[in-house]
Amino acid sequence: MTAEEIITAKTEQFENVFDRLYGELAKIRTGRANTALIDNLMVDYYGTLTPLKQAANITVPEARQILVQPWDKSLLEAIESVILSSDVGVTPANDGTLLRITLPPMTEENRKDLVKVLGQKVEEARIAVRSIREDISKEIQKEEKDGAISEDEKFAGKDLLQKTVDAHNARIEEIRKKKEEEILTV
Repeated sequence: MTAEEIITAKTEQFENVFDRLYGELAKIRTGRANTALIDNLMVDYYGTLTPLKQAANITVPEARQILVQPWDKSLLEAIESVILSSDVGVTPANDGTLLRITLPPMTEENRKDLVKVLGQKVEEARIAVRSIREDISKEIQKEEKDGAISEDEKFAGKDLLQKTVDAHNARIEEIRKKKEEEILTV
């Protein structure tokens, strides 16, 4: 297996890093309402813990409001208590048929705290990319040691690997900048 084939075989792992990063960033609140803030909260749905998005219709009718309409009205109080006990930091208004969550305007301090959380999530993604790079590098090293590739191919492979990692890190940075802009926009 050539170094290029090894790197190509690990492409899915790099994409998984981005999938996780997008999922984590969707949970970070910006100035606008986003269903991702609550749709993965787990609610007791007839004895089974179920993600909220599978137990209710969640919509964003306005920029700072989320509506949660359970499929079964008897779940309304259970959903309300799950939202209240979560770390989202919002209080839903129960009108008997649905929950209305109005997001308060964010303060400058809130925004700065969220930028710090963003930095942590981005750093986790960078660490994951470095870990994948180490795995690929070891595999290339092993292939050269076993005689499957030459020393020149090993060095060419490591150069290609570094270019690939640099490209992924640039993509992570681009995502970070975009999300930070969303957070800081008033």
